[in-house]
Amino acid sequence: MNIDDSINTNAHKNISSIVKDVFEHTDNQNAVVVYDTNSSLSNILYNAYKTALPQATFIDFDTTPPEEILEILTALNESDFVALIQSTNFRLNAFRIRVELFKAKIKVIEHPHVSRMSEEEIPAYIDSLLYDKEYYRGVGYTLKEKIDNANGAVIESDGEYLYYDCSFESTKLNIGDYSQMANTGGQFPIGEVFTEAKDLEALHGRVKISVFSNTTYRTNKPETSAILIIEKGKVIATENTTPAFDEVLNLIREGEGSIQVRELGFGLNRAFSKTRVVGDTGTYERMCGVHLSLGRKHGMYAKPGIKRGEGKFHVDVFVDITTVKLDDEIIFENEAWVV
Repeated sequence: MNIDDSINTNAHKNISSIVKDVFEHTDNQNAVVVYDTNSSLSNILYNAYKTALPQATFIDFDTTPPEEILEILTALNESDFVALIQSTNFRLNAFRIRVELFKAKIKVIEHPHVSRMSEEEIPAYIDSLLYDKEYYRGVGYTLKEKIDNANGAVIESDGEYLYYDCSFESTKLNIGDYSQMANTGGQFPIGEVFTEAKDLEALHGRVKISVFSNTTYRTNKPETSAILIIEKGKVIATENTTPAFDEVLNLIREGEGSIQVRELGFGLNRAFSKTRVVGDTGTYERMCGVHLSLGRKHGMYAKPGIKRGEGKFHVDVFVDITTVKLDDEIIFENEAWVV
């Protein structure tokens, strides 16, 4: 695939908007961009930041000694800005880059595992970086209010129904508004509101899964959606699965004894859909629709009988979504949130 000028133009426009509208970066603050050149997408992002932040310090991770990178990063001041463009992910021995920078109150944006996106998926990834402030914050906060006050939900996936017969944990937001958060930044693209059932056993029914995360953290989209049959919050049977999906399910079952359903994620990013899929699960997780997690691991919420850090697995699966209903109100239909 040839990278045409429109992709580079969109990348520059979207990165510039993120730097200004999400991170509120000014010319009076320092900016550092750590990058590599090991994938087409990393190069596109590098050039976009180069244009958006011409005064920034740019560091090629592969050609710069680790101690020099550390020296530059540790010299930054509170509220300075760091971008990490990673074909895989960067490691600096014991220095956990994002964690340590957050401790210093530095703003951080991460683009990890961008090499998992194929050349054909690059336009979708660049589109996903568009920051529509009114949409993300309007829909995001409205969803949070509705979910936090709901007594249950029904998720329809092409004629199958999954029932939540309980209220939900207080929702978490990933919508580009960090004003009420301890840290500013995280992994991009963004666009998600997530929660889980207060009573995990109050989840039951059938759900069609159109995409799942495989054992290499990449998305897998079978020709036919699989069906998970759920009772008391656990997958008890399946239909129409593939060998690759069975491999994932068996790993969870063998490692944890059963397949617990935990996270209920409402993705907001309109660049991704049931049909417009990208290879990296952590990126596709923002797709406009619904995803669930399989496995006991979900550190955001404490649950009786599940210690924090106890679970081994948190595998994202994406619903072949038709509608979402909170109590008696439809909040998702026709591939869009209607709140």
